[in-house]
Amino acid sequence: MSKKQFALISLLMIVAPLAEASVESSLMGLKNVVIGSILPIFAVLGLGFAAFSFFTGNINAKQHLVYAVTGATILFGAQSIVDLIQRVVR
Repeated sequence: MSKKQFALISLLMIVAPLAEASVESSLMGLKNVVIGSILPIFAVLGLGFAAFSFFTGNINAKQHLVYAVTGATILFGAQSIVDLIQRVVR
């Protein structure tokens, strides 16, 4: 057995236990991070932008507020929407 083959087999033996994570668990982890951390940040930024539009007297401030509230409702309700789709699919 050559050194390259030995190194490859050794590497595979080390990495094999780490590769036990399924695609489903990886996607669930990604979903939890996106819904729990990233989407609320965007919702708060949108509401902050709408408030800033009102304070500066922007003509489209009402439209910004409607978009921000609609987006925040969807973003904060994302987990419920995902759960509903999962129940319908199963």
